Amino acid sequence: MPRVKYRDADIDLVARMMRAEAEGEGNQGMLYVGNVIVNRAIADCLDFRDVRTIEDVIYQVQGGNYSFEAVQKGNLFYNRARPNEQKLARQVLDYWRQLPGKYSLWYFNPYAPCPPTWYGQPFAGQFKNHCYYEPAAGTCESVYR
Repeated sequence: MPRVKYRDADIDLVARMMRAEAEGEGNQGMLYVGNVIVNRAIADCLDFRDVRTIEDVIYQVQGGNYSFEAVQKGNLFYNRARPNEQKLARQVLDYWRQLPGKYSLWYFNPYAPCPPTWYGQPFAGQFKNHCYYEPAAGTCESVYR
């Protein structure tokens, strides 16, 4: 059973976003970004109460901007997904979860050491240039299922 309900078009969306956000971090870095995407679709808390589909997650707007910078900047996200990225997207949608992205709902590249919290959320770990953050204890139990 997949981690989240998805369509063929969602594989493409996840694949394109993983590449746009983490291509320079290799397959593993792209998988961690994919974890965050899926976690947001299953989380019923915080900023993600009204996002239930992969498309909702990818195109979510917060504070007047898309949640994922790649959507608004028009970079790699708007190129076709390649077979390797599609394979990785299927893995994430179906079963793949590992720390630091396992329960994370946020990540960013601070161009400096990762801060211990980010907007009040605890640091889950770092992979190459990205810092990952999971929900504070008791604020989002649905992401841990």
